Amino acid sequence: MSTNTENTSKNAVSRDQLIPDADRRRALWGSAVGSTIEWYDYFLYGTMSSIVFANLFFPSDDPVTSQLLALASFALAFLIRPIGGVFFAHIGDRVGRKKTLFITLSLMGLSTVLIGFTPTYATIGIWAPIILTLLRLVQGLALGGEWGGGVLLAVEYSPAKKRGFYGAVPQTGALLGLALGNLVTSGLSTVFSEEAFLSYGWRIPFVMSFVLVLVGMWIRNRVDETPSFRKVAAQNTPSKKMPLMETLSKHHKAVLITIGAKFVETSTFFLFATFTISYLVGLGYARVQALNVVLIAALVAVPVMLYFGALSDRIGRKKLFMMGTVAIALYVIPYFWLLNQGSVVLTTLAVVVGFSIIWSTYGAVLGTFFAESFPPNVRYTGISLGYQVGAALVGGPLPLIATALLAHYHGSYVPVGLFIIGCAIVSLIAVSMTKDRTGQNLD
Repeated sequence: MSTNTENTSKNAVSRDQLIPDADRRRALWGSAVGSTIEWYDYFLYGTMSSIVFANLFFPSDDPVTSQLLALASFALAFLIRPIGGVFFAHIGDRVGRKKTLFITLSLMGLSTVLIGFTPTYATIGIWAPIILTLLRLVQGLALGGEWGGGVLLAVEYSPAKKRGFYGAVPQTGALLGLALGNLVTSGLSTVFSEEAFLSYGWRIPFVMSFVLVLVGMWIRNRVDETPSFRKVAAQNTPSKKMPLMETLSKHHKAVLITIGAKFVETSTFFLFATFTISYLVGLGYARVQALNVVLIAALVAVPVMLYFGALSDRIGRKKLFMMGTVAIALYVIPYFWLLNQGSVVLTTLAVVVGFSIIWSTYGAVLGTFFAESFPPNVRYTGISLGYQVGAALVGGPLPLIATALLAHYHGSYVPVGLFIIGCAIVSLIAVSMTKDRTGQNLD
């Protein structure tokens, strides 16, 4: 046993020494920037669905119905994300990570820019929500393939002893993308009057995506294919079956575990990042205040997330994931109580503690944890399938479910809190069934 462990350690060290530090930095930078741009595009829709799209694209006599329809269009993209994940992961496991990421970034950018030019319901009637929803589905298709590739770009270039830190970097892309979207939206809300913002101001952040996507393409084009995929290609050992079929036949347990682990991360992310904005506005907070609270929390979470990623390399990813899951189950009911106190300070503190600290414990290690669960020839497919199915089941529908629960229970937040606790229990059970592979040879 000792000899096997020593051989594994030596293999990991020799593999690490073969990869130049400049290549690692370039891959890490490409992963972070590309992920930030993709998530900016994706979350911008979520922010606008909370504050703008209900009236402009889904008007009705009942404001709650309009809001639910807008959030439903946001949630629909999650249903197609697993399809995008499987489709692009097939390309990524057969052709390569780099080419796949170039396609997903292009697709995301094009759909986002077109959203910025979509006429409203007042202009073209029922075609407005139809076009908007179709473009949202294209976003979901692109992100389905982006996440897995972005994570692998970082993790498969990482040194064995820093894999948790490297895997946390693309995860911060979600936070930076959310923060960038909220910053732009908040700034435009301040600069423009309410009438001007609803007329054309909301379109600017979507059209701006064109510039960001060009930057992302330039950066990613300078990154070589990952060492793990080059190894698979050199040995001519790609999956003989379709990657999806091999993943489901040989690694179905790992897929089920990743789906379950995703429950707590995705439900709480969209609780803090999307639902909290509409909830605060409903409590009487100004839109700019609600956006700024989430913006602050997202920015604080970036260094916290990187810290927890590095910490997982020392204490293990499984332990850190389970600690955070228990913490959020205990915190979610007090979280809503703090929001209802009517204090901006308490509200900001509540979101920072929940989003920046507790969510970051498991959000930081999720990508690395998933990547360590699959072999390199089906790794893109395995992590994408588990991640995107988990997100489709509870992540995308979370703002819709939470809004519906609030309406049904006459504004009580307790049912929403109990739903989050249920998600945490599912994730605890799933993660408890795994072996911690922290520090082991990735391939």
